[in-house]
Amino acid sequence: MNHKINRLHMLLLLLVSMFLFQSCTSPQTKKGFNYPDVKIVSAMKNVMWKGELEGKIKLDSISNKNNLYGLGPLEGLQGEILINDGVSYISKVKTNKSMQVETSFNVSAPFFVSAEVKQWQEIKLPDSIRNIEHLEIFIDKKTKDRKRPFAFKLKGRVKSAKIHVQNLPEGTMVSSPKEAHQGQVNYYLKDNNVEIIGFFSTEHQGVFTHHDSYLHMHLITQDETMMGHLDDVDFGKMTIYFPLY
Repeated sequence: MNHKINRLHMLLLLLVSMFLFQSCTSPQTKKGFNYPDVKIVSAMKNVMWKGELEGKIKLDSISNKNNLYGLGPLEGLQGEILINDGVSYISKVKTNKSMQVETSFNVSAPFFVSAEVKQWQEIKLPDSIRNIEHLEIFIDKKTKDRKRPFAFKLKGRVKSAKIHVQNLPEGTMVSSPKEAHQGQVNYYLKDNNVEIIGFFSTEHQGVFTHHDSYLHMHLITQDETMMGHLDDVDFGKMTIYFPLY
């Protein structure tokens, strides 16, 4: 009888050990991948299809702005917002060739995504990654074992890029993406040093990424004179950063 009890004890201990090992090695909990969750307010589809243009979050209501990163459109779709390491940048259209970029938390957004990142893992972006489609595939493969969604950033030089700034005429009613993009102005960059803040998710299309993409990115030039939603890019020498805790 004692022999059977001992064997049962050993079996139970083995099962517990296996469970603890699996728990400790889970991608969600192993060291380096337990960074804070991405925070989401409302959804892009509510703006595009339901016409919910009013602000759903006031940026000055975010209590902890240290190490904060975030992006979204300005209330009324009349500009773009980028938070980069605790600094909030707002861009608005001035003319078809110029924009106004200022810093302020005294603004609202109809949808917004943000995350706190204290430490980054730095990786040289391979030269074969030339455009947004390449980047999406690269990030997806590189982060299979990471907690998702997450914020990321890129720093370096772009050979060329196209960004846009929303500029919806005041009072316009919106019930489709086509209507939402009325007044949008595109801007073109060439051989610029930039920083790009982005968010990646395979589960949030229509929430904070477009329906056909896993990425949402805003670009700001090194001299902080241009900032907008990144639509197209030809990457030069770049470094990519993933969250690390």
